[in-house]
Amino acid sequence: MNAAVRATVRVGLYTGAKVYFVHEGYQGLVDGGENIRPATWESVSMMLQLVTPAARTSASRDGRMTAACNLVKLGITNLCVIGGDGSLTGANAFRTEWSGLLHDLVRAGRITDEEAKKSSHLNIVGMVGSIDNDFCGTDMTIGTDSALHRIIEVVDAITTTAQSHQRTFILEVMGRHCGYLALVTALACGADWVFIPEMPPDEGWENHLCRRLQDQRARGSRLNVIIVAEGAMSRDGKPISSEQIKKLVTDRLGFDTRTTVLGHVQRGGTPSAFDRILGSRMGVEAVMALLEATPDTPACVVSLSGNQAVRLPLMECVQVVRHSIFHQVSVTVTVFSSCFGRYALIAQSPAQNTDNINVAIVNIGAPCAGMNAAVRSAVRMGIIQGHTMLAVHDGFDGLAHGQVSPITWTSVSGWTGKGGSMLGTKRSLPGKMLEEISMNIAKFNIHALVIVGGFEAYVGGLELVQARETYEEMCIPMVVIPATVSNNVPGSDFSIGADTALNTITSTCDRIKQSAAGTKRRVFIVETMGGYCGYLATMAGLAAGADAAYIFEEKFSIKDLEVNVEHLVEKMKTTVKRGLILRNENSNANYTTDFIFNLYSEEGKGIFDCRKNVLGHMQQGGTPTPFDRNFGTKMGAKSVLWLTEKLKECYRHGRIFANTPDSACVLGMRKRALTFQPLADLKGDTDLEHRIPKTQWWLKIRPIMKILAKYNIKLDTSEHADMEHVIKKRSPLGK
Repeated sequence: MNAAVRATVRVGLYTGAKVYFVHEGYQGLVDGGENIRPATWESVSMMLQLVTPAARTSASRDGRMTAACNLVKLGITNLCVIGGDGSLTGANAFRTEWSGLLHDLVRAGRITDEEAKKSSHLNIVGMVGSIDNDFCGTDMTIGTDSALHRIIEVVDAITTTAQSHQRTFILEVMGRHCGYLALVTALACGADWVFIPEMPPDEGWENHLCRRLQDQRARGSRLNVIIVAEGAMSRDGKPISSEQIKKLVTDRLGFDTRTTVLGHVQRGGTPSAFDRILGSRMGVEAVMALLEATPDTPACVVSLSGNQAVRLPLMECVQVVRHSIFHQVSVTVTVFSSCFGRYALIAQSPAQNTDNINVAIVNIGAPCAGMNAAVRSAVRMGIIQGHTMLAVHDGFDGLAHGQVSPITWTSVSGWTGKGGSMLGTKRSLPGKMLEEISMNIAKFNIHALVIVGGFEAYVGGLELVQARETYEEMCIPMVVIPATVSNNVPGSDFSIGADTALNTITSTCDRIKQSAAGTKRRVFIVETMGGYCGYLATMAGLAAGADAAYIFEEKFSIKDLEVNVEHLVEKMKTTVKRGLILRNENSNANYTTDFIFNLYSEEGKGIFDCRKNVLGHMQQGGTPTPFDRNFGTKMGAKSVLWLTEKLKECYRHGRIFANTPDSACVLGMRKRALTFQPLADLKGDTDLEHRIPKTQWWLKIRPIMKILAKYNIKLDTSEHADMEHVIKKRSPLGK
């Protein structure tokens, strides 16, 4: 929420508006006085890593009259509300009766006719802050990703304990009528069972659950994890509690069982990088929506669709939410159906049936968090389809040297939470090993190939496709799953591993900035990874509140560096006496991190001192974030399902033969959809020399970072969203 507050305040001030804080929610509007205070640029400094105070209150009509009077006296005609559906509904009701409230205030002599005329219209824009992700029209609400981080941290900690003692753990997570947190947690940790209100278990679930747990123990698993949403219920509408499940497991199976109710720990902690960026982008869009609003514009809510900000009529969203809750149906039921179906498939071992198809999986390039989740999901989905799954160790080198072995259902257990690459990975390209690779494809009878990795995976896939003209063995379906911290694979807006690296950089920057709290007047120069791609530097700059982020894609000169130094000199005259500069590792061959550090140190003498940090390979390591675990799980499963269909298409005369461009694709996320794009078709949008796509969506949000850092630049409003309709275009029932 604080990231949204910070962005709203700073962009509001940037546009020339007066901005006010309202403390203590709606009660603050009623009480007025010190509860409604002017906001300044400095007053929102260091807010990004904090959780904002909030209040749940409602007011009578007399209270709403007083609130209206307070706003009129201050000349406030635009209200930005961050909260759940109750808060947003209250805001819309306030707006609806605004003219009536003004009329009554004039009659009572509390405001003048002139004051009423100046404040004749109240504009409302909402942003949804809810860890439950239970609001229609947005892919993610502010706070959900951070809550998932807290939950996964607890799950990972419990996992080590459970394995040591051979226990069954039951974790209850929040969510009221929405099981999003529970379902995503189950996918992220590979839980044995999940209970959510949207998908009540079948009759006799007790027997099924006990069989599942016994089967897992019989396969040698020392750990059982069951996730329960607080609103879980049976098909007859009776609640299913964590204590009820514990009693069942203990009485029937005699397993050592523990229950953990996470409670409000899910609402606290440091916000994730995703939530900071989401809040910042929504705050900017909220201000634009208010400035563009007319008396006829309905109150809107700023939402996220894929990687785009959209505006939706507030009450359309609320009506869908309330209809859904009344019917005990999630507002994201189509998403739930696909996620729940995927979870159900890859969580339970299927009966053994083979179709004599061999699918190999190989990791290429530098390791990154989430690779193992993709491999696990691909392996299990392949086994479900009846394929024999083969693991290729140590990249294309391993494929050339015959390091290929079967990989089974149980051998990938617990892989979702493991960082790095369990298969091993190398940067070598196949171009010089094509003959050996073709021989081993024939030797191991490989019919399809899943390539998980970064830019080398894309280029390596291209080389294998080009080799089809010479080596018939290469005429098999192939799919590339983007997995790299650099997020530089063409054909996808996001790569597995980038979110984990981004959170590592952001949390490190938080600590670095905090270290200057006592020292004052200090500027930190931080070098990030990314090759020639500035994604990490840009997004971490937005998430951490950087003063500048130097990247290869946006050329900069000594004059730009001079402007940045002058900016920091002026900043040191304010109450915010610290600075943060990010530099992508390959942003400029001559303006190196050392050069920039020396320049800033020299120019800042007597005003500020500098410190330098090169984050290095810590950005590639660590435990995968919830996003990367689930993104990897989704991508792995989707890739194998696509290969299965391609194998059917390419089966001719008793053998597999695939030589069309669409039989070798990159699986990528484009806006909201996972799409398969031929490797060859993406060549035109690729800068092969610098290993980046020619078009990168995130470059359009770089101006936001500069405006929030108080640079006087022009904000291009041409990309800002128009009002859409949720019921016709974004119905949660898929109609």
